[in-house]
Amino acid sequence: MSSYKIQHRTRYVYAAPVIDCANQLMIYPLPDERLTVRSHAVTITQHPEVALFTDYFGNQVGVFSILPPHTELVIDSLAEVETHAIQFPMDEETAEAQWQNLAGLRDDVAFMDFLRAPHCEIEAELREALGGIVTHGAKPLKQALELSEYVHDTMQYQQGVTSVETPVKDIWRLRAGVCQDFAHLLLHLLRLNGLPARYVSGYVCPREEGVRGAGATHAWVEVYIPFYGWLGLDPTNNCIVNDGHVRMAIGRNFADCTPVKGTYKGTGAHTLEVSVHIENGKPIPGNEPSDQPTYVQQAPTPTKPVNSYRKYLDWEQQQQQQQQQ
Repeated sequence: MSSYKIQHRTRYVYAAPVIDCANQLMIYPLPDERLTVRSHAVTITQHPEVALFTDYFGNQVGVFSILPPHTELVIDSLAEVETHAIQFPMDEETAEAQWQNLAGLRDDVAFMDFLRAPHCEIEAELREALGGIVTHGAKPLKQALELSEYVHDTMQYQQGVTSVETPVKDIWRLRAGVCQDFAHLLLHLLRLNGLPARYVSGYVCPREEGVRGAGATHAWVEVYIPFYGWLGLDPTNNCIVNDGHVRMAIGRNFADCTPVKGTYKGTGAHTLEVSVHIENGKPIPGNEPSDQPTYVQQAPTPTKPVNSYRKYLDWEQQQQQQQQQ
């Protein structure tokens, strides 16, 4: 058993006062047989009431609004959790029996979302690559591990070259990115290979130096193994997820698991700062608390308003220009 204290701060600073701020939170650790939540507190600027509900995938979601003008929004989460080691798959059934089991899940509502790979312009290229990655005829677990190792070995961990909206085709071309890019690529390859896979958002808790993703929210993948269940694979660190990972949300992709998202009325110019600090009762070199955020994103003021009506006017103008040509 391992115990962790997780501090997660999200801070928005706006260039001018904004109003009618509505937000959604997915920063609640998911308790199960592997994770026990001892305590969890969320503190928000101006102390709004947070309404909680459970979404389609079983995640706990909080929503709140702040109506008065404000120039800063700070969301602090403090969780104390205990994790337990997983029971690794015995993988005793034959490969044929396991693939037959997976074939029977294609019409199962609980698995449809995790089996369907979204359309990708380079699907033929990816399928061709699969031929040189997996051992055909092998058991699903072996193929999943091969794909996870391939993503880890092929991708370069590099910040600043992608965003959470970067599509798989661009990740494949770049062969670089951060944890959500590793996860999105592995998701796509697993699904193309007929393996149910889902995106996971959470934290990786370092017990030693060199763990990628520490100091920020982390992302990995869960693959369904017949006669066992969901098994976590972390392609960023090339490991099977065990008691060093804490889940916050699961879904089809990052969009289903975004830790904090929302909307407001006011200037588009703002700065987003995110910091995560995790303690496990033992000092870890380089993991001391810092006053500086681990992630900073600055959004400038748009050159012109960006909304559905503006997009319609731009589209209408383009159509008129094309007709005149």
